Amino acid sequence: MEQAGGELPLAERLEGKSAGRGVPGEGYSENYGTLYNDIHAAYQNALRWRISGQQAHGDTARDILNAWSATLTKVDGNADRFIAAGVYGYQFANAAELMRGYPGFDLERFKTMMLRVFYPMCDSFLRKHNDALVTNYWASWDLLSMCGVLAIGILCDDRAKVEQAAEYFKHGAGNGSIEHAIPHLQPGGLAQFQESGRDQGHTTLSVGLMGAVCEMAWNQGIDLYGYDDNRFLKGAEYVAKYNLGKNVPFTRFTWNYGQPGVWSGSKTFTTVSADSRGVERPVWAMIVNHYVNRRRLAAPYCTAMAERLAPEGGGGDYGPNSGGYDQLGFGTLAFTRDKAEAPTSPTPAASTGAHSADPVGDPSPAGGPSPAGGRGRDLAVTGASDLLPFTGLGALAVGGGLLALKIRSRRKGAHRA
Repeated sequence: MEQAGGELPLAERLEGKSAGRGVPGEGYSENYGTLYNDIHAAYQNALRWRISGQQAHGDTARDILNAWSATLTKVDGNADRFIAAGVYGYQFANAAELMRGYPGFDLERFKTMMLRVFYPMCDSFLRKHNDALVTNYWASWDLLSMCGVLAIGILCDDRAKVEQAAEYFKHGAGNGSIEHAIPHLQPGGLAQFQESGRDQGHTTLSVGLMGAVCEMAWNQGIDLYGYDDNRFLKGAEYVAKYNLGKNVPFTRFTWNYGQPGVWSGSKTFTTVSADSRGVERPVWAMIVNHYVNRRRLAAPYCTAMAERLAPEGGGGDYGPNSGGYDQLGFGTLAFTRDKAEAPTSPTPAASTGAHSADPVGDPSPAGGPSPAGGRGRDLAVTGASDLLPFTGLGALAVGGGLLALKIRSRRKGAHRA
């Protein structure tokens, strides 16, 4: 999907200076397709430049990002505008992070756009939920906004926003906080995701978004991956197992929706949904890299999913509509690394709850992680280290911009817990 040279799908194609997402005919243009196509073109060109050093790709990424920061003043639409602000804000921030320091890239203007256009909407949603009941919106809605707040906080060197997202992950009132997003622990080291009774498309979306939150936080010294005895791992294993065609237990779940004092209703789910079962999203390599390679824990079902999709592609490889652009992708490239000699943790040291499993049978808790050999690396990349060009960050940084953030924070002392 990356572009280099030729006609660019730049922001000038917008009608006015607003990107809209929702039902057409409600006073705005549904032109968000232009936005997500450009974001992924920028990200993929930035990633290609980081790996190959080819200036044409760096120039293309820079030009796309500069065009948007000079043009966009508003994200509009019905309630879906909050989806757009979260997912595209998160992705934009990661593309920009990869381009930090690139000649001609106006980072300060880009930060201004992120703080004025995207962050207020993500913040508003987490605080007010579009004036609906706090339970009205599914976990994926909250997780989108959490991704946006966290990525923007990191890009803009704003520790308060980083901590805002981490605190919401742990204790937020909405369905995206971890105990609401993964409400039921199940036997065999599994845990049920909130949207499992709804459909697998949105459930796997939640898995990918929660993984992105955990990875960004990890690179800032905050261990959300391990929070509450690796609750996210148990939830991801549950979703992966079911989408691999295996049976999983299910606890009855009631969804309450509506607006306070205006209308309300509820729906009860009694079984895991087969809708979109087996859906493919490029979200598994990053999860496996953390739990298996960094932490030396077993994640047999996530590993099987990652192997089934390998190598993971990026935006546009999983469908031409917005759902095909929900993740930045390329996880096999960005998050494949040798196993660490010992379990790693950020600074300060975080929770180390263990989850182990027989890769053939059902996962079950064990007394501790199984040993793993191999040599560790600081960056998660595919290929031999002697093939990696050095950059201004001190080493090749890939992986959604997140690993670039890791190197930057260590060198400058930013964002340390």
